[in-house]
Amino acid sequence: MKAFVHEGKKGLEGTHYRDMEETEPKQGEVKIRLKTAGLNHRDLFVLERHKESDPALIIGSDGAGVVESVGEGVTRVSPGDEIVINPSLGWMDKSEAPPENFGIVGLPGHGTFAEKITLPENNVELKPVHLNWEEAGVFSLAALTAYRALFTRAQVNRGDTVLLPGVGSGAVTILLLFAKAAGAKVIVTSRSEEKRRKAIELGADEAIDSEGDWNEALNNELADIVIETVGAATFDKSLNQLRKGGTLVTFGASAGDEIKLDLRSFFYGQYNMLGSTMGSRDEYQDMLKFISKNNIKPVMDTSYPLKDTRHALERLNEAKQLGKIALIINN
Repeated sequence: MKAFVHEGKKGLEGTHYRDMEETEPKQGEVKIRLKTAGLNHRDLFVLERHKESDPALIIGSDGAGVVESVGEGVTRVSPGDEIVINPSLGWMDKSEAPPENFGIVGLPGHGTFAEKITLPENNVELKPVHLNWEEAGVFSLAALTAYRALFTRAQVNRGDTVLLPGVGSGAVTILLLFAKAAGAKVIVTSRSEEKRRKAIELGADEAIDSEGDWNEALNNELADIVIETVGAATFDKSLNQLRKGGTLVTFGASAGDEIKLDLRSFFYGQYNMLGSTMGSRDEYQDMLKFISKNNIKPVMDTSYPLKDTRHALERLNEAKQLGKIALIINN
């Protein structure tokens, strides 16, 4: 089968489109003929984390397709079923934190940037009928992460004001749609005027310049909840825009891992700061019900054929996208 792999060198220089051996499903596994896949910033991180001395790795965490065959004991799906992939491995029940055996599709095991993939049956669910194949192939990792951060961790309520710095990424655009569907007021930030305008079209109540004075732009309005996905570049501004007693959830650090925190201001403010990452199968299933009930679709950016995955990754690396980038694998 054809696949997009990483081997030999760090970063994009180590990526190749080439033939790889197919695998057959073992007990409890399903083999999927992928129709589409989706890019995430994690894919760029994998290009640095995957060791040059390790065997070729098929990257990618998101995908959708048709069940081709099943291993012994599989009962949840059958050949011919149209499915989406839950990229969260080994985390079944909703819990305070993932179990020790938690993993993500696409490292250390093979991922979705290939014509076929074999996974545990617990990592596939029937494709929501309101999504087309491109939409179905790109949303899972970002939507699961967003759902846990907003509902399980932040416990958003109708009427809350939610601040989302860095609109434009797949996760933040999905957070915007989720928060609006939950009845929240949503404020977003971006350096890009085009992305701010698009966010308003998607339902954001306010969109401000990330590089400006946030408090001035918002007329001193403070948020009940901040979902911080950018990292060091925006963290201080995000915390300053949170009301006393409010909640900040963080699950991203694309602009730097390390911050300085004024502890006295933090504890006087009675702030709640929560970490989050991915989610369980329970939350994935709840998220699928939520998007189906509210007819939520991921915001789409651009689509590329599988052989052009490197160009797609370059677009993601340059932060040119607004929404999700899709790979077209099998028509």
